Amino acid sequence: MLFVRVWVHLIWSTKNREPILTNELRKQVITHIKENAGKKDIFLDSINGASDHVHVLISLKADQMIAKVTQLLKGESSHWVNSEKSIHSKFEWQDEYIAISVSESKVEKVREYIKNQEEHHRTKTFAEEYEEFLNRCGFAILSG
Repeated sequence: MLFVRVWVHLIWSTKNREPILTNELRKQVITHIKENAGKKDIFLDSINGASDHVHVLISLKADQMIAKVTQLLKGESSHWVNSEKSIHSKFEWQDEYIAISVSESKVEKVREYIKNQEEHHRTKTFAEEYEEFLNRCGFAILSG
């Protein structure tokens, strides 16, 4: 028997970081992503977001890859929004995303961070948050 638990904090934004996820649409998209994750056997622990991005905490199974799981969540949800005609223009997620490993000891802290997105973004824009994640995780060094 395999015993695998790999926690990953995923963050992705709307195309061009457009603030198109109204409260109602965001609730619908989050609900749909949760349902889709269940159907695809993706363990989605937490999800929340703001008008221009989403945070997700998942636990990967032994045979799952970050890129594939992310593609399943992002791709299917944008397809769903467009098929529901929830907005007047074409809905797209940004191609890029951040995937950060999470230590078992930090899972609760990440859950709380995801849960409190609206409060968090009263004082910080997504661009500031994104840059902070890139710097904290050493990605800025790799990309610059």
